[in-house]
Amino acid sequence: MSAKHNDVVKLSEILEKFRDNFPVSSEKWEEYTSRFHRVQVPAKTILLREGEISRKAYLIEKGCIRVWFDNKGEEVTFQFFFENSTVSSIESFKKGTPSLFTLETTEPCTLWWIDKKDVDNLLDEVSEIPSMRNQILNILFERTLHYMQHFLSFVRDTPQERYENLLHNQPYIIQRVPQHYIASYLGISRVHLSRIKNKMARGK
Repeated sequence: MSAKHNDVVKLSEILEKFRDNFPVSSEKWEEYTSRFHRVQVPAKTILLREGEISRKAYLIEKGCIRVWFDNKGEEVTFQFFFENSTVSSIESFKKGTPSLFTLETTEPCTLWWIDKKDVDNLLDEVSEIPSMRNQILNILFERTLHYMQHFLSFVRDTPQERYENLLHNQPYIIQRVPQHYIASYLGISRVHLSRIKNKMARGK
C-alpha cells in the first residue's frame, strides 16, 4: 500500500465526521478531499504571523496550535486548537486583510492544509446547496460563540474560576499545554497561576 494511499485514508477518517453534513456524491467528496495536502511540522513552528495575509486553512490530524497576538511586546494567548479542528485567520483568509494574530504549533503537528483558491472554488460549487451552506455557517458561528464565551469569562469570573472552568470543561488543555501559555490564556501571570493551583491543592 503506497504512502499516498495511506494519506488519503487518514484524511478520509478525519473528515468522516463532516461527511454526513455534505450531501454530495462519493466522487465529488473525493475531489474535494484531494485538495488537501499533508505536512508534518515541529513544535514552535509559525504557520501564520500577525500582519501577514492568510492564504491557507489547516485541519489538525495530530497536535496543538496556539493562537496569540502581540500586546506591546508580550504574547497574549487566546485560543488553542487540537485534533480534528480546523484553523485559520478567518477574516484575513476571507477578505485578504492582514491577520490580527499568529498561528503557532505548541507540539509536533501533523496537519492538512488547503489553499484559499481551492476553498473559494469549493464554496462557489456548494453555495447553491442550502444544507451545505448552512453547515459551513454553523462551523463559523460555533467558533464565534467560543470566542464570546471566553471574553465573557474575563468580565464575569475571577482568575480562579476561569482556571476551575478550564480544569472542568477542557482538562486536556492543562495536560498538554505549557503552563506559561495557560497563564496567558487565563489573563494572569505564571506566579498567579501557581498560587491558584497551590490554593486549590491545599483546599482538597
